[in-house]
Amino acid sequence: MEQVFNFAFQILILIFSIVIHEVSHGFAALYLGDPTAKYEGRLTLNPLKHVDLFGSIILPIMAFLTAGFIFGWAKPVPYNPYNLKNQKWGPAFVGAAGPVSNILVALFFGMLIRFSAAIPFLPAAFFQVAIFIAFLNLVLAVFNLVPIPPLDGSKVLFALLPPGAYEFKMFLERYGFFLLLIFIFFLSNITLPIVSVLFRLITGVNF
Repeated sequence: MEQVFNFAFQILILIFSIVIHEVSHGFAALYLGDPTAKYEGRLTLNPLKHVDLFGSIILPIMAFLTAGFIFGWAKPVPYNPYNLKNQKWGPAFVGAAGPVSNILVALFFGMLIRFSAAIPFLPAAFFQVAIFIAFLNLVLAVFNLVPIPPLDGSKVLFALLPPGAYEFKMFLERYGFFLLLIFIFFLSNITLPIVSVLFRLITGVNF
């Protein structure tokens, strides 16, 4: 029973975090001139508009049962890069908005943890929740900033690449899915030390 409760608790936080991530993409695109997400009703915190059957339900269940931790994603918020006011940096701004939103969530709850002594009216159980929210959002931010398509970091990388790197960009776009699988299965553990350092810097707590 306790395991079921822990999973339900974790998946609620995951959905909360990935919905904020996706809505941030949509608002960034709208700010830069593309209303696609708005017209498709995706600028809402209603999770039913964003939940992906595999990424938001099946994958988290598999991860929880095999690793004791959950991870996943929501349906990507659609946007048309050709509508953006700035064609070079616009996609990078839209891409970065998702991870930045997760970092801001982590900072908010992380500051509550760091200064918990100054807010004694909050119960200890709240800070356990805050620790998980901060850590999970840092995981989402760091993972999504990996510069492999279709992750958000690839959009930032493409904006930074010189015009002569067109073939390299095409290579990443063509083989991004396979490169991402290689990263997930063989290299994703390198993100955890980064997350741990950021978590400790923000909260003052070792996770």
